[in-house]
Amino acid sequence: MPHASPWWTPDVHADRRPFLIGRNRIQSALRRYFDERDFVEVDTASLQVSPGNEAHLHAFATQALGHDGSAQPLYLHTSPEFACKKLLAAGEKRIACFAHVYRNRERGPLHHPEFIMLEWYRAGESYEALMRDCGEILALAAETTGTRSLTYQGRTTDPFIEPERLSLAEAFDRFAGIDLLASIAGDGETDRDQLAAAMRVSGLRVADDDTWADLFSRVLVEKVEPNLGFGRPTILDEYPVAEAALARPTAQDRRVAERFELYACGVELANAFGELTDAAEQRRRFELEMAEKARVYGETYPLDEDFLSALAIMPEASGIALGFDRLVMLATGASRIDQVLWAPVAEASA
Repeated sequence: MPHASPWWTPDVHADRRPFLIGRNRIQSALRRYFDERDFVEVDTASLQVSPGNEAHLHAFATQALGHDGSAQPLYLHTSPEFACKKLLAAGEKRIACFAHVYRNRERGPLHHPEFIMLEWYRAGESYEALMRDCGEILALAAETTGTRSLTYQGRTTDPFIEPERLSLAEAFDRFAGIDLLASIAGDGETDRDQLAAAMRVSGLRVADDDTWADLFSRVLVEKVEPNLGFGRPTILDEYPVAEAALARPTAQDRRVAERFELYACGVELANAFGELTDAAEQRRRFELEMAEKARVYGETYPLDEDFLSALAIMPEASGIALGFDRLVMLATGASRIDQVLWAPVAEASA
């Protein structure tokens, strides 16, 4: 079977170029959007002492060599989040960042080892403000490319309609017939057996060694996400605290956290938090995440002690990470993420 021509082949580039020009226009429009709202654009280092501490994110590791040959382990960050929060601790109020980020074990139509994460933060503002931003940004991306709908694999979303806001509990009930909150205690502790029983009643697969987190993810991936963002965008809100390591609990129900994700055309576009600012609680959650990473993958990443120190003086804030390349895909009609990257990462030859 013949191999596809490289991206730099003139005829391949000619096919990709309209997507790439659309990418540039959307990025310029977003920079104006944030500038008009008094955001400061910041630039963060890609090399960090910790790439992030979420169990199922995988990083690229390297070393920094000193003049004496001594080696310091470093990682390419999976998000600029830690650095951005340090800037909030330093006194910045509204910041935005187009960051190159790196995630290992990820490549496919919607995934690339290196991609652009657009993150923005609002000190002293609620995460509902980020929901409004999301609606405006979807409309702006469509306006910039001259389209009335976002598209992916034949699915469409009207970006000019206000997103539907749906809690995880509502989504589990609507799409899987499962009472999610029944498996979560008042202190946020989860009940694996209760969720497993509910899943069996709904005809979902349960393995003996599945944790509560495994079961939660299976319902989310198989029953919930395939139904989100069709016709209008969806904001999936109020994640269980156990699934929101960097978010604070909601005021009305401490079983769930101020975390939401944005979906359009069945594609996850953004992940947002009402930020956790309790350094001791953050350390506890990171340690739990790394214990799970060690259990599943046999490895862990160090904690960024500098970040935890900064968190102790960081103001109340909300923050969000949006997959910029995915937004470009949906606004330009591209079918694969590498079509909207100017120079994709090379793949190993067969």
